[in-house]
Amino acid sequence: MQLLLIEDELSQRELLKEFLEERNYKVIEAPSGEKAISLFEKSSVDMVLLDFRLPGMSGIEVLKKLRNINPSTIVIMITAYGSIENAVESLKEGAYHYLTKPINLENLIYVLKKAEEQILLKRENEELRKRISEKFKLENFITSSKKMEEILNLVGIAAKSEANILITGENGTGKELIANIIHQISPRNNKPFIKVNLSAIPETLIEAELFGAEKGAYTGADKRRIGKFEAASEGTIFLDEVGELPLHLQVKLLRALQEREIQRLGSNEPVKVDMRLIAATNKNLEESIRSGSFREDLYYRLNVIHVHLPPLRERKEDVPLLIDHFIKKYNIREKKNISTVSKEVMDILLKYDYPGNIRELENIIERTVILSRSDIITTSDLPFFLRGSDKVIFKEENKGNLSEQVEILEKRLILDALERNSWIQTKAADELGISERVLRYKMKKYGIKIDVLSKE
Repeated sequence: MQLLLIEDELSQRELLKEFLEERNYKVIEAPSGEKAISLFEKSSVDMVLLDFRLPGMSGIEVLKKLRNINPSTIVIMITAYGSIENAVESLKEGAYHYLTKPINLENLIYVLKKAEEQILLKRENEELRKRISEKFKLENFITSSKKMEEILNLVGIAAKSEANILITGENGTGKELIANIIHQISPRNNKPFIKVNLSAIPETLIEAELFGAEKGAYTGADKRRIGKFEAASEGTIFLDEVGELPLHLQVKLLRALQEREIQRLGSNEPVKVDMRLIAATNKNLEESIRSGSFREDLYYRLNVIHVHLPPLRERKEDVPLLIDHFIKKYNIREKKNISTVSKEVMDILLKYDYPGNIRELENIIERTVILSRSDIITTSDLPFFLRGSDKVIFKEENKGNLSEQVEILEKRLILDALERNSWIQTKAADELGISERVLRYKMKKYGIKIDVLSKE
């Protein structure tokens, strides 16, 4: 690690330089801010140790200049003992940390080591993103969240191994996307990637689907069927919703993972399989173990490396980035030119907790892009439940008499009910407490056409 030391006192500068070089830091030194900036522009610097009080240009001015040249620069400020105001000002301007004089050398090394960890994590993530972008369209991995950056780093390390991986998280957090990334940057990336959603397969068919079946193994089995494990040979198999796997098949999955072999339904002959397993679930498998619905030995076999994806409500800093991404995505599809959302809309979307996570946010933005009639999404474009929760139902539609206001509200209620019920008029009418005939009449009155607004 190369460190730029900016200190005007020669004795202090020499002491710190000697101490740091003994600990394998490469140190370049500057007695003033002007000299430091010149060196910084010419050299590759990992960290900066900057005295607050300097002749000429002040430490804060130097900090601002360095951050302007490279915003990701890690700058550790040195300030006089008790100058809390200086420390706070430094942190506001982007300093990583501050130390007070006289410097506690043990604390200095601790802070430098923590900064090094952050630098290495950032470098690894940048390299990982480069590797991913070369092999995989990272369409939905949009983040500025420290949690998600740490997960990306873990994924990059785990992908190189052959270990089983368990991905957990609520619905809509991106578990399948992470599984895709792991496969695409793994040594098996040019081999099959087989996805199986266990919750979507009838229980009676899961065994044949996973392990295959011989001719005559069950009614209608008129030929040998190759299962997903064999199809994933030399590649990766992704078992989504693994918590839904019936107990009697958990034993068979455990054997497949332990012995690297399976038996087709209707056969006693073992078949060797070479695959890497990634499993995902939105369930708490430890609770399932306690309730007796999931085997503890299988859990530990799956959970060699655990990747837990946080819900969107725990990474709200990503909401503006995702909004921008989804607006651009649906602008292309809908042939629109929406630039952004209003401040009121952004405030509402930042406060909302997203029980459906990223998938729900995407659905909200898709709907608003479809319905918006201007180049900025306003509160009138939001689903009623969002506008109502913030008491801004008519904030941007408050013109007109009472009758017109009621019609606006009625139209929005109908649209939201239709959307929640997948545009099935019978269900929407039941929810609204009106007959289907009345619903059709009102849809005609307000110009609501299913063939235009339905997503199907």
